[in-house]
Amino acid sequence: MSQTKKKLLIVEDDLGLQKQLRWNFDAYDVLLATDRESALTQIRRHEPAVVTMDLGLPPDPDGSSEGLATLQQILALSPDTKLIVLTGNQDHTNALEAIEMGAYDFHQKPFDPEMLGLVVKRAFYLHALQQENRNLLLAQGDSTIAGIITRDAVLIKACRNIEKVAPSDATVMLLGDSGTGKEVLARALHQLSARKKKRFVAINCAAIPETLLESELFGYEKGAFTGAMKQTLGKIELANGGTFFLDEIGDLPMLLQAKLLRFLQERVIERIGGREEISVDVRIVCATHQNLKKMIEAGRFREDLFYRLCELVITIPPLKDRVGDAVLLAHHFKNKFCIKEKRAALSFSQEALAAIDQYSWPGNVREMENCIRRAVIMAEGPQIGVNDLGVQATETEMEPINLRQIREKEECRALVKALARVDGNIAQAARLLGVSRPTIYDLMNRCGFK
Repeated sequence: MSQTKKKLLIVEDDLGLQKQLRWNFDAYDVLLATDRESALTQIRRHEPAVVTMDLGLPPDPDGSSEGLATLQQILALSPDTKLIVLTGNQDHTNALEAIEMGAYDFHQKPFDPEMLGLVVKRAFYLHALQQENRNLLLAQGDSTIAGIITRDAVLIKACRNIEKVAPSDATVMLLGDSGTGKEVLARALHQLSARKKKRFVAINCAAIPETLLESELFGYEKGAFTGAMKQTLGKIELANGGTFFLDEIGDLPMLLQAKLLRFLQERVIERIGGREEISVDVRIVCATHQNLKKMIEAGRFREDLFYRLCELVITIPPLKDRVGDAVLLAHHFKNKFCIKEKRAALSFSQEALAAIDQYSWPGNVREMENCIRRAVIMAEGPQIGVNDLGVQATETEMEPINLRQIREKEECRALVKALARVDGNIAQAARLLGVSRPTIYDLMNRCGFK
């Protein structure tokens, strides 16, 4: 019966009040705790959605220090828990401190059963709503940014950060390996900003010879040098009102670093051979795969420019660190290129999927796209095999994805860590892991402990 009820933890050392609260909340699966240790054990074992707690707990029943410390640890273990503090009439200051620490609400003693019941009911409703929103986000899976396909939490967070900073005019630095999608995210910044109706202009600092890069950036006047037959606007000026993307900023020569710094400070440029200062309103977005801090130490990048460019930094993880994304992208590109190359629907062999999952993809998404396009073109039958991919996966067997095996492996790891932390004490390990002693002994047998 209790399994169908919502779990409510009551942390109270007064047995009379404990009974009264338990009777008042008979519609819930009520868990009881009288001190910090028993409260934390209940949190670990049952993960209740809502907790009511008296701040006056032993060994400090007349103060609030133990209660506040318990509150802090409960929220550290279970941040989503809605914690309602029960306080006396004179404990207003402590109640406010508890709210600042993350408590959901407070209620004064002696409590009004009906009012406290409404507060608890609202707390359960809010917790359920937050869980539902989180599940919806997980079910959505990929990012809302066009061109980004992922279920990786780190990359999804990076996309959310892009959405947050896009409306501002702050300079953004995108850090990530080649092929991870830095320009895709830079274009997303532009499209999500108020500048989206203006131009997005991109330049790759590593792809243009140093002798031409200055004129590409800042433009030149007629007659500024041999071959300058007419006035030509630079990329920065062409992006006026829009977004200017500097890819591989780490390859910008020192001389041009100084000119770029002046532009960032003054927001004016001078064309080569010109004497007039030209105001330019542009949002700067930069990207690099290099470690700029090490380049600063080596004297190859200006520190003052670094801090100008890094107002907001967003890191893009490599494909090898995005769990499950390699196979997800492989299916996407396979479907895309089957349509583009006018081929009948293809599938991957299990060996091909294992190779895709194991391969480290040093060229990231760009390498993946080229690989799958080649495989779609070269595949002779209805299935793409390992040989069609042309990648060399490791010889090791693919890591099992059987849930039972993964759970057992992680349980053994957690048991080893817990026993080490409590110096082999079984009872303390059980409390730390939030399970019973028989469960610990059962785990030890399954993990092969003597």
